[in-house]
Amino acid sequence: MAVLANRESQLLIDGKLVAGSGGNFQTINPATEEVLGVAADAGAEDMDRAIEAARRAFDETDWSTNTELRVRCVRQLQQVLRDHVDELRELTIAEVGAPRMLTSMAQLEGPVEDLSFAADTAESYQWATDFGFASPMGIKTHRKVVREAVGVVGAITPWNFPHQINLAKIGPALAAGNTVVLKPAPDTPWCAAVLGELIVEHTDLPPGVLNIITSSDHGVGALLSKDPRVDMVSFTGSTATGRAVMADGAATLKKVFLELGGKSAFLVLDDADLAGACSMSAFTASMHAGQGCAITTRLVVPRARYDEAVEAAAATMAGLKPGDPNDAGTICGPVISARQRDRIQGYLDSATDEGGRFACGGGRPADRDAGFFIEPTVIAGLDNNAKVAREEIFGPVLTVIAHDGDDDAVRIANDSPYGLSGTVFSADEERANRAAARMRVGTVNINGGVWYSADMPFGGYKQSGLGREMGLAGFEEYLEMKAIATAAD
Repeated sequence: MAVLANRESQLLIDGKLVAGSGGNFQTINPATEEVLGVAADAGAEDMDRAIEAARRAFDETDWSTNTELRVRCVRQLQQVLRDHVDELRELTIAEVGAPRMLTSMAQLEGPVEDLSFAADTAESYQWATDFGFASPMGIKTHRKVVREAVGVVGAITPWNFPHQINLAKIGPALAAGNTVVLKPAPDTPWCAAVLGELIVEHTDLPPGVLNIITSSDHGVGALLSKDPRVDMVSFTGSTATGRAVMADGAATLKKVFLELGGKSAFLVLDDADLAGACSMSAFTASMHAGQGCAITTRLVVPRARYDEAVEAAAATMAGLKPGDPNDAGTICGPVISARQRDRIQGYLDSATDEGGRFACGGGRPADRDAGFFIEPTVIAGLDNNAKVAREEIFGPVLTVIAHDGDDDAVRIANDSPYGLSGTVFSADEERANRAAARMRVGTVNINGGVWYSADMPFGGYKQSGLGREMGLAGFEEYLEMKAIATAAD
């Protein structure tokens, strides 16, 4: 694995590390705005070669049927990532701006350990189910249903949790017998490209089974959705881009998995520990500068205690100053880019335009001249119709909204085009469960429970996406089902 300073990454195509036809593009440290190094800049011809390699590896080798080989390769990948975890940690902090503390969880070590679930599932999976004998139409028949790989998978991933999302796609996809072309976000190319280096040097993964294409051009990734040689696209990103992926895939009716945006609600019922719940909500919304699709960014609290709730949330958020992601105590690091920082500022400006106020934060921190930082911000005085309550901001911004009882709280939570996640706090667990049962979302935590785990499915309702990632459901996204009937004597 190459050193971090002045690093220059390459593409992985057909088992070889190669340069991009477009030369290189820079990758930037979001905490300092300094150039870290360069990544290979792929063009359409590189993507074409990668897709062709993946197609050939699926069609002409035994990868899709050799479960023992697949399990061994996934376990080898996991082990080499463990062996290089300290170097990967420094790369992730520098390129993603991820706080150091999060690299021991979902930013690095968690996803690496989660590869065990993919390998274990493939190893123990019931690939064929015997349906026994029957006589449909009077013909004695032995029937079975088999599961097999979809084929060539195009994986398109974002920049916020690159290891988590890259590995949550390629681990199950490979273990299930598919070949893969991975196209990561231009903001974090190294987190994907380093996988290519480690695979070539330390695993038995056959040529063409995994191809990694970094590019500054989002249009290169879009080719995966359009190409008839690709059987499935697995996309994580914005809802707007997800619609484009779905539309492009419709031309060939390819399978499409979409994990998209969220505007999740944190419901505090009137019997809850208000200060504790609001403090947790503020902490959660500030982690990794709010750059998580499932983060709860609407704090929905009893109207009679609204001011108290705003004060409690602001007290916590004001203490979470944006800091150097290298520091062990940093919770809120930078956002990924100047473009994203300016986008967040536009949402903050819209809040004041609509009559809202900032209980804390509201813009760039005065003590940071460099880096793409935004202060953790609590917005008060708006209802669920405000722009900051309707749209995904992807920054450390929490909007506090008043409710008039449990039914109204659930109504507000569901009054959103999204349905990704949610939280309910109540002293009465049964009451909390009743509210959770009515929330139209894919994941709910009650009183601080954690749903994030390799064996739990993740995904959303409505415009938050289609299908599930992780868990057995996530593994089976990468499979087709075939019914086989054999005439019997």
